Amino acid sequence: MAGAPRGDLLSFRAFRAACPAGYEYGYGYGGGLPGLRESEFPRLRGITYLDHAGSALFPESLLKAFTDDLRNNVYGNPHSQNISSKLTYDTIEHVRYRILQHFHTTPEEYTIIFTSGCTTALKLVAEAFPWIPEGTKQPSSRFCYLTDSHTSVVGIRGITGSMNVLSVPIKPKEILLSEKNRLSAEEQNCTTPHLFSYPAQSNFSGTKYPLSWIQDIKSGKLCPVKIPGKWFVLLDAASYVSSSPLDLGVHQADFIPISFYKIFGFPTGLGALLVNNRIAPLLRKTYFGGGTAAAYLAGEDFYFPRKSIAERFEDGTVSFLDIIALKHGFDVLEKLTGGMEKIKQHTFALAHYTYNVLSILKYANGAPVIRIYSNTDFSNPDVQGPIINFNILDENGEVIGFSQVDKLASLYNIHVRTGCFCNTGACQMHLGISNEDIQRNLQAGHVCGDDIDLVDGRPTGSVRISFGYMSSFEDAQTFLKFIIATRLSKSDAEIPFQSSVTTLATESVPDDRLPFSSAYKLSPVSYISDREFRNNSSVTMTTGSWQPPESEAESIRAAVSESVIPTCRRGGKPITVTSIYLYPIKSCSAFEVTEWPVGNQGLLYDRNWMVVNQNGVCITQKQEPRLCLINPSIDLKKKIMVIQAEGMDPISVPLEENTGKETVVSESKVCSHRVKTYDCGERIAGWFSLFLSHPCRLIRQSSDRSQQKNTKGLASATNISLSLVNEAQYLLINVTSILQLKEHICARLEEPLEMEELIRRFRANIVICAPESFEEEEWAEISIGALRFQTNFGIYLMNQPLHSSLPDMLSVGSQVLPVLKENTEIQPPTSSEEKCSG
Repeated sequence: MAGAPRGDLLSFRAFRAACPAGYEYGYGYGGGLPGLRESEFPRLRGITYLDHAGSALFPESLLKAFTDDLRNNVYGNPHSQNISSKLTYDTIEHVRYRILQHFHTTPEEYTIIFTSGCTTALKLVAEAFPWIPEGTKQPSSRFCYLTDSHTSVVGIRGITGSMNVLSVPIKPKEILLSEKNRLSAEEQNCTTPHLFSYPAQSNFSGTKYPLSWIQDIKSGKLCPVKIPGKWFVLLDAASYVSSSPLDLGVHQADFIPISFYKIFGFPTGLGALLVNNRIAPLLRKTYFGGGTAAAYLAGEDFYFPRKSIAERFEDGTVSFLDIIALKHGFDVLEKLTGGMEKIKQHTFALAHYTYNVLSILKYANGAPVIRIYSNTDFSNPDVQGPIINFNILDENGEVIGFSQVDKLASLYNIHVRTGCFCNTGACQMHLGISNEDIQRNLQAGHVCGDDIDLVDGRPTGSVRISFGYMSSFEDAQTFLKFIIATRLSKSDAEIPFQSSVTTLATESVPDDRLPFSSAYKLSPVSYISDREFRNNSSVTMTTGSWQPPESEAESIRAAVSESVIPTCRRGGKPITVTSIYLYPIKSCSAFEVTEWPVGNQGLLYDRNWMVVNQNGVCITQKQEPRLCLINPSIDLKKKIMVIQAEGMDPISVPLEENTGKETVVSESKVCSHRVKTYDCGERIAGWFSLFLSHPCRLIRQSSDRSQQKNTKGLASATNISLSLVNEAQYLLINVTSILQLKEHICARLEEPLEMEELIRRFRANIVICAPESFEEEEWAEISIGALRFQTNFGIYLMNQPLHSSLPDMLSVGSQVLPVLKENTEIQPPTSSEEKCSG
């Protein structure tokens, strides 16, 4: 592979050649893997889904088999005694046997306790384990866990702590040294129970820890902590069993928690705890719910549990219809793939290939493009699962924040996972983050799950891709081409990966344009040269129907923020407004104006409407790129909004709010903010559903309640009212800054972007021309006419609430007067100074 041209490296032929000996790709399914994808996962067309460690995806035939089952049978509450309830009870028992069969064990060895998920199963162990606290006559218990563990495992220490039981974190390398802690025969005879937990597969890196540890720890060969007693093993198998076979007949852990959506994708909210029957009698339980009691008294403290371990611990009615779905999940998985061993081979072949290509990507200066976080070299599927964890580096070896990578991947419809993946221990180990760093990051505002990816230039997390049983070579290929297209410039194309990689992929490589590339063809934009933008003081952009996704604008904004900002302005040239855009419908095309009224939420009617799916969730261009082809325009005289799209008759919506009694106001969310909205009716919903080819509706923000944002920095702290925007009332961009950005990114593009096209990608409200690039970053406030704005990062604007009943006007050609962050006002230019209104 090392000596192959880049095109050959990304070919199916190279992938097949790289497959480890004896490992198969695909399952011999009729029509091959493309046939399986087309028949079982048609919803994946155009999507590269690489978050299988987060959740598997359910196949069509699973849902069909399940719904056919529900239509043909009556399933009642299994705690009743009627015919339908007996059918439910018997079916559930059959599913228990099917689960045990899948893990190569029997009811004589293990009991299945259904839970709401893996986390609940872990909590059950923590509450029921027979801990012996500190302060008793016999030695106390210990809870030990591998630091490379999911949050839900580490969280057990919250319960053990309340029971006065010590918790001991163990690093992976330390467990290998624990043979030195071997106990004497007398110490092993001590009956104090201890619990050691470790993952069969790290959800962070895909590292598979030895299943042999189970027996080694239980036998005393490995001893996490040198203390007398008997060790039990909790094997967190949630990540492992999604792509690998687990034989409990050989590897007899005491507790095995799993989540079924990790295997089948459906149902969610259902897991199980597999309990070794040898320890089951030792488990303790305090709370008892419906169905768990053999007998109890309401008036006295008397309770006698059911004999069955499962019935004793399954409080209340189990999720019986979801449990019935599991039977179909196992059957369909076996039918489509032939079993877990074949899934293991298939997914590892994809991960092995992808890892090898990523490992050899280099910039022109020889610096690596990718830093992979792994304990293995991806040569053995017994020690490595189909997970690749990494960060992207720039030419200088600096990490590019995972949030920026995630947004860029979304533009290519590539679904990845970012952050620390609920595994802080592994994140610290691989990224070199100290305990003090974690605490400092928290003080800096970073919390688990947010998009703060860099603190003081150091990463707070990483990017993870993972393959599942329906993943294809094309998924790996698309992802690799995305990395190459976005990181390697034309000059890099002449530099070998190892020795002679010189060309981009040519065989079986999907089109590298963005998923909304059809919009380029449908609505070409008029050409305006860079020279005209630099020198022509009267250039005004024309209104076009094409608008790129808001998500892409975010990526470009991120690139802008990384550029150098001048510390002062040179000369005294005036700054003017060159263009004004509003976006009446969130994520749809812009409406360009030369003059427009300003209200308390920003430009009047800007982002007052949004398109939602049948569940009321906002649809953006990330999910539906064709939104950019919908062109709304506002007619203030007729008091209507006219909506147009190619191939559709225009349709109008009144600007006046519908405040009738029949209007139903509901709550929606926009970027985690609650907003009150109302529906625009069936006629409008039908128009959007027809154009977008799936059910959707148009809703409008209700003036009854708008978003509020507390903002400081104006005359006093103010609650700013927002429309359906993401961050602020206005987005401002500077043409001069865009020119510098264009020069910075042109080297990475096969076809250069035209200036107007690049400006439109920001989806800005106000476009200005200032003498210096990025000088807007130094502004604290600006005034445009009678309007005064607070700035944030130089591009997000908030205006002071209007006290007049009549709205002010924002006009093209108006002068912009900034105030620097040092509160030094920039003097307006004299009439003799050159005017720039690019």
